[in-house]
Amino acid sequence: MQLKSLATAKLTAKAAALFAVGALTLTACGGSSTPAASEGGIQLINAGKLTVCSDVPYEPFEFQKDGKTVGFDIDIANEVAKDLKAELNIVDSSFEAIETGTALTGCDVSISSVSITDTRKQVMDFSDPYMDDDLTLVAKEGSGVENIDSAKGKKVGVQQATTGAKYAQEKGIEAQQFEDSGLLVQALEAGTVDAALGNQSVLGYAIKDNTQFTRVEDYATGEKLGIAIKKGNTAMLDQVNSTLKRLTDDGSLAKFKTTWFGETAK
Repeated sequence: MQLKSLATAKLTAKAAALFAVGALTLTACGGSSTPAASEGGIQLINAGKLTVCSDVPYEPFEFQKDGKTVGFDIDIANEVAKDLKAELNIVDSSFEAIETGTALTGCDVSISSVSITDTRKQVMDFSDPYMDDDLTLVAKEGSGVENIDSAKGKKVGVQQATTGAKYAQEKGIEAQQFEDSGLLVQALEAGTVDAALGNQSVLGYAIKDNTQFTRVEDYATGEKLGIAIKKGNTAMLDQVNSTLKRLTDDGSLAKFKTTWFGETAK
């Protein structure tokens, strides 16, 4: 019950934050919806700021540490902002708003471990992929969960509106859905779920120092992560891809991956 209440409160807070961004956008434009141009001619919702929607927390992609939002995605977001000569402004949004594209009404881009799918491509554009990220099933030792088949009938947690939730449904698992990965990991650690199904990067990171849990089975889904951009905003898309290419060519992207995921990151 406490987890459910916390999730509801968090979703309400995120929705309010996203609404506030939209209101500020209208105020900044004097009631007009026309974005302001950055120094490079890229249209920004708020002049001088790159407004990025992200689902916080989602360790190690984005989370709070010492009062600041940090993580792998945030490192990339900072580089995009730098190339735009803009200040980075992170807006905490629900992943449901991000994956449906509605978050982009109040943000220039969404950077939040968003898997590129055909369904999502219908409502938003994506950058070139910046990371491969398949799925994994994590369970506590002695839980009886050894693979996807043995998970049926058990309490399995997933994050709502994710490819992990979709995969569980396809495999006939009636999973308990959580609003973000932080609540999912808390439920796993508290024992209110027997197992968790989600991306290897996030769940692998969450249990790396906890010997009570193990990755019982991995699933090669061909999942790739990209930065989401409002459909048709080719100028922003080109700029984001230019930044990703620079980070790949100069080795920065590989360095970020090693910092947050270790040497096994793809």
